[in-house]
Amino acid sequence: MYSWYIKYSRGKVAMDIPLYEKIFNYIFDKIKEGTLKNGDRVSSEKELADQFNVSRITSKKALELLSQYKLVERIQGKGTFVSGTMPELKDMKSTSQAEATDPKLEKDEEWRTVGVILPDFADSFGATLIRGIEEACSLQQCHLLMKLTYDKREEEEAAIRSFARLGVDGIIVFPGHGEHYNSELLRLVLDGFPIVFVDRYLKGIAASSVYTDNRKAAFDLTNTLLEKGNRPIGFLSAPAENTSTIEDRLLGFTDACQQRGWTPKPEHIMTNLYSSLPQSFDKPYVQADIERVRRFVELNPELNAFVSAEYNLALILREVLHSIGKSIPEDYEIGCFDSPGQPFGEYLFTHVRQNEREMGRKAVEILLCMWDHEDTKLNNIVAHEIVKGVSTIS
Repeated sequence: MYSWYIKYSRGKVAMDIPLYEKIFNYIFDKIKEGTLKNGDRVSSEKELADQFNVSRITSKKALELLSQYKLVERIQGKGTFVSGTMPELKDMKSTSQAEATDPKLEKDEEWRTVGVILPDFADSFGATLIRGIEEACSLQQCHLLMKLTYDKREEEEAAIRSFARLGVDGIIVFPGHGEHYNSELLRLVLDGFPIVFVDRYLKGIAASSVYTDNRKAAFDLTNTLLEKGNRPIGFLSAPAENTSTIEDRLLGFTDACQQRGWTPKPEHIMTNLYSSLPQSFDKPYVQADIERVRRFVELNPELNAFVSAEYNLALILREVLHSIGKSIPEDYEIGCFDSPGQPFGEYLFTHVRQNEREMGRKAVEILLCMWDHEDTKLNNIVAHEIVKGVSTIS
């Protein structure tokens, strides 16, 4: 069986051979030519990852495949060693037949494991995304592991390494804010390991992503606030740099304003708010943002409508406006992205509703295509809708 596998792998176009198969072939050749003899130690996951410049997930998969074909033995706490007795082809066939006829083994073989990495989640955005992923995984017989990073790159890298040790079959990543590509994430993509980004894409990285067309969504939301004609309108967000979602939302806001014949002034755009980021949920950050927004409103009395890139920042704006005696929507109108449902079916804010459940389902679907070696698109757009809330005048 393993000889068939080697023949099959080498018959592929070189660029189509997964990196774990190349490592498999490399070690197999060493065993076959006698460079690695019975009982010899095989390079570790880390050593192979460094040697081939791949992730440990990839090297781990190669060693597991060698072990599956009984070419090596993996001993807990000691390492991986060339098997004392090389299997005969007929033995491998009988083992394969036994697996094929044993319902329990067949059932276990079908289940894959998906690792999900997110900065955080909330009712406004994230919770339904996770439900969509979980539902799709259950339908496709996939186990699900999840890790929150709280928007910290070191936590994201640690999560990837942890999933590598656990041997997951694919990873879904909600990248952190302002993502400067961490080495672990970049290496997975270069390895061709099954990985899908959700909510945003990473510029310059050829990896499949599932997300809302944030530029179009912000354009639609801004137009909703501009329906009564031309008027100055403000924009609030966390820092936009290296975060495609916010960058695109700012572009969409600007597009809508320019379509009305005017360009937003720089002082009407506020992108230095931090309290909506997972690592900044503490009260001091919220209070600091409240003061920033208060000054922003006071310095721009001509503004009577705002687009907020995030729900939590819309809450801060609402609190500021109420504190200075202003009414919503009579004095000011607010639109934002995402908003949890309120009692009796009302929504606090007019907002962009992203189809999180479909994002999650689509991300798992793309992993399935990758496992089956099918082509996948890099950019997978999920439709949005504008939902009217009590923050705008009907």
